[in-house]
Amino acid sequence: MQTEKFYYDNKIVKYFANATALWGVVGMIAGLWVAIQFYFPAASLDYAGTTFGRLRPIHTNAVIFAFVGNCMFTGVYYSLQRLCKARMFSDTLSWIHFWGWQFIIVAAAATLFFGFTTGKEYAELEWPIDIMITLIWVVFGVNMFGTIFKRRESHLYVAIWFYIATWITVAMLHIVNSFEMPVSLFKSYSWYAGVQDALVQWWYGHNAVAFFLTTPILGLMYYFLPKAANRPVYSYRLSIIHFWALIFIYIWAGPHHLLYTALPDWAQSLGVVFSVMLIAPSWGGMLNGLFTLRGAWDKVREEPVLKFFVVAVTCYGMSTFEGPMLSLKSVNAIAHFTDWIIGHVHIGGLGWNGFMAFGMLYWLVPKMWGTTLYSKKLATNHFWLGTIGIVIYAIPLYWAGFAQAEMWKTFTESGQLKFQFLETVTNIIPMYITRSVGGTLYLIGAIMMVYNLYKTAKKGSFIANEEAEAAPLAKHASHGKEYWHRWIEKRPATLLVFSLIVVAIGGILEIVPTFLVKSNVPTITSVKPYTALELQGRDIYIREGCYTCHSQMIRPFRDEVARYGEYSKAGEFVYDHPFQWGSKRTGPDLARLGGKYPDSWHYNHMLDPRSMSPGSIMPNYPWLLDNDLDTASTPAKIRAMQTLGVPYAEGYDAKANKDLMTQANGIRISLKMDKIETPANKEIVALIAYLQRLGKDIKAEKKTETAAAN
Repeated sequence: MQTEKFYYDNKIVKYFANATALWGVVGMIAGLWVAIQFYFPAASLDYAGTTFGRLRPIHTNAVIFAFVGNCMFTGVYYSLQRLCKARMFSDTLSWIHFWGWQFIIVAAAATLFFGFTTGKEYAELEWPIDIMITLIWVVFGVNMFGTIFKRRESHLYVAIWFYIATWITVAMLHIVNSFEMPVSLFKSYSWYAGVQDALVQWWYGHNAVAFFLTTPILGLMYYFLPKAANRPVYSYRLSIIHFWALIFIYIWAGPHHLLYTALPDWAQSLGVVFSVMLIAPSWGGMLNGLFTLRGAWDKVREEPVLKFFVVAVTCYGMSTFEGPMLSLKSVNAIAHFTDWIIGHVHIGGLGWNGFMAFGMLYWLVPKMWGTTLYSKKLATNHFWLGTIGIVIYAIPLYWAGFAQAEMWKTFTESGQLKFQFLETVTNIIPMYITRSVGGTLYLIGAIMMVYNLYKTAKKGSFIANEEAEAAPLAKHASHGKEYWHRWIEKRPATLLVFSLIVVAIGGILEIVPTFLVKSNVPTITSVKPYTALELQGRDIYIREGCYTCHSQMIRPFRDEVARYGEYSKAGEFVYDHPFQWGSKRTGPDLARLGGKYPDSWHYNHMLDPRSMSPGSIMPNYPWLLDNDLDTASTPAKIRAMQTLGVPYAEGYDAKANKDLMTQANGIRISLKMDKIETPANKEIVALIAYLQRLGKDIKAEKKTETAAAN
């Protein structure tokens, strides 16, 4: 059969690889900066853009979407061309994809720095950027499927299955979770509220981990690990089971982030059951990767690339065992809201994602520059620095998690809580210091890699268009009975549709009932919409990222009820767009904060937290005392909330600011009585109004019930 000559596009791969290294270092520096703030609050520099609440989403977005995202695109653009024996469908689309994605990253960092955020973890970006993400993702999809359709290889290799499932599932997750009501260019409210918002968000949040940080990286594992080892994948049949079982089961597991919350019990139980089931396909994939190296362990000892891959796959196995264990209610009761979860997440992020990216780059760069790695010794040193860094990072956080949980739950013999919340924070500061040491070692290793790869490129000569030759795709009738999965592998459109069906089932069956069955979210008559001033204060609370350290969800445990007040109920949150349940307690829960302290306490606490809580690690927020409240936005915010179903009176937007100033003047007078002079139009006044509202409706409900009983 006559062959065709063509050229692989390595230039686009080079650019994505460079972006991977660049954003990896940037994301790690941001992570180290926020880690230092846990024991040195002055590292926030008393500047709005560099507090933990704003830097933390910059760090997570930089690592997830900039570092791992560019890593994924690097691997996909390199491997897809070779697996399909075809150049990418369109060089123009490749470059639109590259520059569009980098623009999104820069826009994300800038908007988060200035406090433009939706307040939803891993989905903080505002609506214009959400639209850009959708458009660039479509460009990527067209380019990927165009390449697949013009391929010269009949069967689709396992890595491509994971790429296809990644593309369609991320599209579904992003679109569903990004329904929002725009207020202005950089402000919107989630279309969902309270319990529904929490369920949709963690359906998205958990599966962003599944389908952005896991399935595409598994595709890279299935391609680059066998290539680096020069051995075939251990088991084709195991890869089939791994793929279909993983994408079907994973999508159901999101509710395990919401155990013991106001989410209906049936949804929590589904999350637990499917999370435990995840162990089987996840470990099937891990073993398929490790067993591929059977008989090649001598090579592993010599080759730093394989060292990185082995530890990466091992960390994948550890994370995917620990995740299901953390979803068990008995374990979750201890671990949730603690630093144990942070340790767990970083085993996956630093070990699985980071080491897969490092190993891939060490393998790719010499190939594309037609040379050998500049220094194997330097790469090996990077490996050990990174591995030791992961251990030093994670172990203190596990220790801290157990210490937090034990101290939170300990009572004295007389039945009183033994520790104040702040004691549980100051007790684990040594663990925070140690964690940052591990992160520093990991960062140094990454910088060493950048230097090593730079010297490797300087040593070689870049092959921008790599020559290749293959026969065109044969079109012939099948003879005899064909294995069912071989039939699917020849039909990428069919594989795409089947993947969509498999991943959509779980989401539909979990989410739809909470919208259609009203009994899943019972209402509470005393719960009223926020006043105009409280709504503005809530937006400031979200802007400053307070939800990254404080929860607003009291679980039905003896210690939480004793510490914070009555446990939270679904009907409390019906007007919360977005919900603010939180996922980590670096500070105490705020669900019942209203009325606990006078207005002056909150004022002084935001000015200098240590003046009210000696030893606090919370940053100062002096700009809230100086910034004028943006009352011009109030009418638009009220109208947006009305569209979302919040029952403000018709025409209330026209008089909302009058009510706002009346309430603000009341707070101004209250502060003046405590010898604090501040104008009524400052942001701190709105924030105080919001904080003083928290839990008041439930307290009013209890008073009504008590009066009725008497």
